[in-house]
Amino acid sequence: MQLIGIGFGSYIAADKIVTVLTPDSAPIKRMISDGRERGLLIDASFGRSTKSVLLMNSSHIVLSSLSPDELYREIQEYMLSDDKGGIASWKTEEN
Repeated sequence: MQLIGIGFGSYIAADKIVTVLTPDSAPIKRMISDGRERGLLIDASFGRSTKSVLLMNSSHIVLSSLSPDELYREIQEYMLSDDKGGIASWKTEEN
């Protein structure tokens, strides 16, 4: 398991991320509100404005102050790292 930085010294398991979204649309804002009510919201933005929302395979919702582009670069580094085995092994693990 490799951890990726989501800002301010916080890390999450890269292989548990389902998707990275922007928090701008009304459906995403409702999802954040619902996650907060159900106790599944993790706010890792540390009081800064939320720039990305990460949906995890555990149904948790993680808020980050890093932009989706910055997180994308982190995920790409994970996928291409020798420790993980590259993109091919990432894709075969999902099947």
